[in-house]
Amino acid sequence: MTPSSQAAIPDSRLARAITEFVRDNETELLFNHSSRVYQFGALAGIRRGLTFDRELLYAGAMFHDLGLMPGHGSAHERFEVDGANAARDFLRSHGIPEEDVYTVWTAIALHTTPGIPVHMHPVVALVTAGVEMDVLGLTYGEYSDAEREAVVSAFPRTPHFKEDIIRAFYDGIKHKPDTTFGNVKADVIADKEPHFHRGNFCSVIRQSPWRG
Repeated sequence: MTPSSQAAIPDSRLARAITEFVRDNETELLFNHSSRVYQFGALAGIRRGLTFDRELLYAGAMFHDLGLMPGHGSAHERFEVDGANAARDFLRSHGIPEEDVYTVWTAIALHTTPGIPVHMHPVVALVTAGVEMDVLGLTYGEYSDAEREAVVSAFPRTPHFKEDIIRAFYDGIKHKPDTTFGNVKADVIADKEPHFHRGNFCSVIRQSPWRG
């Protein structure tokens, strides 16, 4: 079995509807990124021996950045919540049980909150795993060359993806900077330790093992 077939997109009516909706409402950059998030997340789930619903993982991965897009972002909510709300409405309209809707909502809402999703429902954990691999390259070495090449071949990265994704984030949140208030623990340490250096999300992206 090839890496791409192990992480194949579910062949279901719901998955096809998700693909169509997200393709129509996201840029090619974010659509391909979200598709890679699904595949890297699915491969991580297989490697970890997790039992997970591929349709729900696909929904979480594909909707996770929708809140960055005009027309899907609110004026005051975090973009993660906007994406989660869009997924919730979409899944409800397709008759998905509320428990499953909440799982996907949680996966999207927490995908930029490190250290917590890994301890939660497999779908929640694997959406974040896919994001951390595709954007930050945190688990780059855990995937084989063949796995990475198969995923990127199916859903290409742009030549300057690192800068492109940073720009996409900025464009999606620049109008509501108050929603970016982050990890309060770092604020406490910085307040008491003048030489404390915060981690920087953009620096991690630029220093990741990914090219471009």
